[in-house]
Amino acid sequence: MQMVKNVSLWSLLVLCSLAVLSCGKKDEDRPISEVKTEAEQMITDELRAEAMKCKEAITSKRGELEKLTAKLKGLPVTEMLGEEAKGLKADIEDLNKSVSALKERFDVYYRKLQEKGGDTSGLQI
Repeated sequence: MQMVKNVSLWSLLVLCSLAVLSCGKKDEDRPISEVKTEAEQMITDELRAEAMKCKEAITSKRGELEKLTAKLKGLPVTEMLGEEAKGLKADIEDLNKSVSALKERFDVYYRKLQEKGGDTSGLQI
């Protein structure tokens, strides 16, 4: 009984630490080699959870991108070279980089999940 309790506690600690590191701004900045190393050690449930977090972050950022793009397109032609347009373009570029980094991390988790025979349904982007 004590063994089960200890294993459960350690599993919970590992999951909590992974949740803190998963697909947020910090994860985007981590080297992809580090993400791959961690993915190697994960079980299918953890891989699926990480892939889902990345998918949700990507979806959210794509929504933001659509709003900014619409706002940029809505500017009068005379303001396309102005400060507001430059700011919008910079925000769009930053979001595109962020989505790209998240997609790269998502692909790592998704491929590893496939390799291990885990359930990938609902993870398609």
